[in-house]
Amino acid sequence: MSALKILVIPGSLRTGSLNARLAAVAAHELAQAGAEVTRISLVDFPLPIYDGDLQAKSGVPKNAVNLKRMMAAHHGVLMVTPEYNSSVPALVKNTIDWVSRVQDAHETRGQVFRDRVFAIASASGNRLGGARALAALRLILSACHATVIPNQFALAFAEDAYDEMDRLKNAADAEGLKALVRQLIDISQRMM
Repeated sequence: MSALKILVIPGSLRTGSLNARLAAVAAHELAQAGAEVTRISLVDFPLPIYDGDLQAKSGVPKNAVNLKRMMAAHHGVLMVTPEYNSSVPALVKNTIDWVSRVQDAHETRGQVFRDRVFAIASASGNRLGGARALAALRLILSACHATVIPNQFALAFAEDAYDEMDRLKNAADAEGLKALVRQLIDISQRMM
């Protein structure tokens, strides 16, 4: 059996992002659990705001095609999203909108979502940890017919959540992240 491959996508471009930091910790946990992990930055896949007229005129942007193919090369995807105004940021929604439009030969549009397992996580400075963004992201991915694992991880008060070694200080937080990782790996392996 080939190695299990997991793609980790932080949904923030901001320097010092709490969500990029959580994505790095999650990538480490996934690697410790035996997965082959690729962590990317959406800064490397810039996309215009989705516009059907632009798509009709110019086609799907190459970066959307490249990102879709990167997703297709992995068995599972972990998306780590910030929470903006109780929902996902435009960067995350726009990325999903464009990737869902990519259709390679011999596949249906959006097949990349149906054929992989998705996990979702968020980090926030408030006490909800981005839980409202996770509800919105789950809805968006489900509308793309993605398999989204039941576990999700919302890291509250994220500025103070780490020790000097960049590990989660709170035992419940650490166990919550490990549970997410275990479930993503388990369901991804079953779908391989």
